[in-house]
Amino acid sequence: MSSSSTIEGKYGEFTEVVVVRHGETSWNASRIIQGHLDAELNEIGRQQAVAVAHRLSKEAKPAAIYSSDLKRAAETARTIAKICNLPNVVFDPALRERHIGDVQGLTLQDAVKEKPEAYKAFMSHKRNQQIPGGGESLDQLSERCVSCLYKIVEKHRGERVILVSHGGTIRELYRHASPVPLRGKIYNTSVTVVLVSGDTGRCIVKMCGDVSHLEATGVLENAFGGDKSSA
Repeated sequence: MSSSSTIEGKYGEFTEVVVVRHGETSWNASRIIQGHLDAELNEIGRQQAVAVAHRLSKEAKPAAIYSSDLKRAAETARTIAKICNLPNVVFDPALRERHIGDVQGLTLQDAVKEKPEAYKAFMSHKRNQQIPGGGESLDQLSERCVSCLYKIVEKHRGERVILVSHGGTIRELYRHASPVPLRGKIYNTSVTVVLVSGDTGRCIVKMCGDVSHLEATGVLENAFGGDKSSA
C-alpha cells in the first residue's frame, strides 16, 4: 500500500476519512431549517464545491467518495468526484442531516410561533429528545452516522476516503471522534479529517472545519447550520 494513503501505528491501520460539508444553499442564506428537505446548492455553493474539489485534487487521491443522497450534498460530491477523477459517488442516506420533524422548512423565529413544541424539542440539550413530526434525537442521529462511518472504514482499511455530509451529522461524527468539545461552526464545504482504526475503532482528529480553500468565495458567517442548532 502507498504511504500516502496508509497510516500505521500502535493502534493498527488507520483509514483517513476526509469529511466535507455540502456547499451553501439559498436556505442556508435565508436561515431556514433544512433537515431532510431537499434544497439545492445556490451559485455560491457551486463555487465552493469547485474550490474544495480543487483543493482535494492536489492531495493524496482517495479510494472512494461517499455522500448523503440529499441534493445539496450529492451535487457537492459529484463536483469533487469529477475534479478528483473518481469514477462514481456512493450515496448513503445514513449520511443525511438530522431529521428535524415539524420545524423543517421554517426559520427559528417562525418555528417558535408555529411549532412551539417541536422548537422546544429541537433546542433541547437532552440527547434522547425526539422532535414531533418524525424528527430524530441526537442519539439516533449519532447511531446512524457513526455506524455508517465504521462500515465505510471496514471497506477501506488503510485507505483515504471522502465523505460529503451535513453540519449536524459532521458535528456528531466529531463528537464521537474527539473528547474535546467542538467550538464554532462547521462552515459550508469545510474540511474535517479523522483517522479511524479499523482494528480498534480509535479515532484521531487531524483537522476540523478548515476553509482555507474558500479565500476567493468566502463563507457566509450568519448562514443557518453548522453550529449547535445545525440543520
